[in-house]
Amino acid sequence: MFARIARLPLLVVLLGVTGCLALLPALHALAFDDHELARAFFYSALILLLLAIMLGIATAGFSPRDVSRSQLASLVGAYLLLPFAMLLPLAEAVPDTSLMNAWFEMTSALTTTGATVFDPARLSDTVHLWRATMGWFGGYLILLGAYAILAPLNLGGFEVASGRVPGRGTASTIPLAGEMGPALRLTRIGFRLLPIYVALTAVLWLGLLLAGETATTSLIHAMGTLSTSGIAGRSGLGTGDAGLLGEGLVLVFLVFALSHRALKRLGIGRTEALHSDPELRLAAALIATVTLIFGLLHAMAAIDPDGAPLSGLLSALWGALFTAASFLSTTGYVSVHWPQALEGSGVGAPGLLLLGLALVGGGVATTAGGVKLLRVYALLRQGERELERIIHPNSVAGSGSDARRLRSDGAQLAWVFFVLFATAIAIVMAALLLSGQEFEPALVLSLSALTTTGPLADLAGAAPISYADLPSAVKMTLGFAMIVGRLETLALFALFLPLARRDS
Repeated sequence: MFARIARLPLLVVLLGVTGCLALLPALHALAFDDHELARAFFYSALILLLLAIMLGIATAGFSPRDVSRSQLASLVGAYLLLPFAMLLPLAEAVPDTSLMNAWFEMTSALTTTGATVFDPARLSDTVHLWRATMGWFGGYLILLGAYAILAPLNLGGFEVASGRVPGRGTASTIPLAGEMGPALRLTRIGFRLLPIYVALTAVLWLGLLLAGETATTSLIHAMGTLSTSGIAGRSGLGTGDAGLLGEGLVLVFLVFALSHRALKRLGIGRTEALHSDPELRLAAALIATVTLIFGLLHAMAAIDPDGAPLSGLLSALWGALFTAASFLSTTGYVSVHWPQALEGSGVGAPGLLLLGLALVGGGVATTAGGVKLLRVYALLRQGERELERIIHPNSVAGSGSDARRLRSDGAQLAWVFFVLFATAIAIVMAALLLSGQEFEPALVLSLSALTTTGPLADLAGAAPISYADLPSAVKMTLGFAMIVGRLETLALFALFLPLARRDS
């Protein structure tokens, strides 16, 4: 079974999976007696499955010269082409939408950005479930790509830990590799990862269901959390029925977006201790700092007779903690107590705070976007080392060879990525400004797309930005920016630079 699937091109397999996933909203619509909507998804599923079968037969003899490079190209192609397959059932289910809106919606879902052009009340629960399912599928796809494609090529953040040239494979960075070839490794890691990803989603779904949410809403929020897409149904997480218990469950599962070691504890790759994980330590420090700042501001405001009462301090602290963790993981869910945290602390516009958290991003080899915590940690450790050398020029750095490699070669590669990321922000912002956007909305939209944190548009600006009101040129620019942010610039450079240049 592994060998047969491994021989098929990755894009064909992903197309078939998309067709199978379209059956889920079809069954959901059928369960609620919406036969017209059920037919739309069912017929679309049949079309996609038949297309995948025909392409599978036509490409059965496909044998690339460089399998690893072909898989990387297939991963890029998946984000470019799969949204066109995904919009087929969406266009049938929402016939009054434009092709551009449908493409933007599916690109946003697949890249786990979660930006939407639709008013939540306009769509049925079935369509919301389809958006969440595609976001969930996009989260699984980036996890699979990280472990089976990017890690063997020292990309996606693994180059920081290894200190080796991006685009060149090393056995030490390949989880579960053994003596397998790239094609068989991709298939086996995919089957190893899938039950864990499904089980985590099911556990959170059951927890939210027991907390008081409806079955469909809890499933949408569970998918949005594990994939960090932040996709919600007709009611957001902060306005749902789960309350603080539901937010607490979501917060627990966000740890899988902050460190890949959490997933390794479940059987993916080598098991490593969570308490020594630099990504989790940095994430905890950032979240604690934000929470402490809001707490201090709230306490200071309570001294003023006209300020917020001190009795709401705990609620404000929880709102700040949950929202900070959500945006650091690039999920974008907002706590029900977030407005209380803003009001009590006197922070009028938290845009820079949320933009900064999303820019840092989550962990390497997770579904989160952003620069990634490990790269920021490497730069911080290198800065600490440089300050130490100013005081003691002849000092010798300790902490072992891994820490020294992280501070030297790892920090250099992290800085290269940071410069490329900043360049991508400048390019996207320039394109948006030329399209007629103002500076502040252009900045918010650029970071929202490149960090794959769609809810930033609603919360980070002086006024909420509606994706539906944006011109088609802006939507297209943001769609491609989401793909660049999801794949990362180093991976694109490794793919498009000539092979001879990369090997020299």
